[in-house]
Amino acid sequence: MTAAATIASPDMADLRAALGGRAIVLVGMMGSGKSSVGRRLASRLGLPFVDADAEIETAAGMTIPEIFAQRGEAEFRDGERRVISRILATRAPLVLATGGGAFMNAETRQRVQELGISVWLKAEPEVLMRRVRKRSNRPLLQTADPEATLRRMLGDREPVYALADLTIQSSDEPHELVVGDTIAALAAYLGSPVGANVP
Repeated sequence: MTAAATIASPDMADLRAALGGRAIVLVGMMGSGKSSVGRRLASRLGLPFVDADAEIETAAGMTIPEIFAQRGEAEFRDGERRVISRILATRAPLVLATGGGAFMNAETRQRVQELGISVWLKAEPEVLMRRVRKRSNRPLLQTADPEATLRRMLGDREPVYALADLTIQSSDEPHELVVGDTIAALAAYLGSPVGANVP
């Protein structure tokens, strides 16, 4: 263990203590880095990481594109709401990455407010498009003009994402920098003495 890690360990313990039994819930658009940042954040904090989309696929026994194709978006959203509620109620403290539309559900937002701290990973449309182009498993972007669709979704969703407890800019910088920003913001939000000594 490095000297920096040794110094940081008590700080992470302080932050976990300040968090109590709450979850850290990452929200934002597809491509904002919720899963990548979430895994690294959970590792730094010594907490479990859960990807809500992966949990939904496990519960349904099919992929998210298959759920959309066979059952429709409304049924997917209902399952998403139930899965996130169950995770928050039974598995916190943890870091939870949610799907891009999850926070749009008022009941889910209420559960997150009750049982967690919400963190919006905010990314510009150009950054999001560069990232989502790398994957073809985005049902909502299977349109004639994916970029226009994404910009429209972003316009609809940003006012709701802005209700999150914290907002962190997610750009093309390394994910570790976004993790550091998130830890510092959580420390300030929780009144924990973490921020100054985060390496």
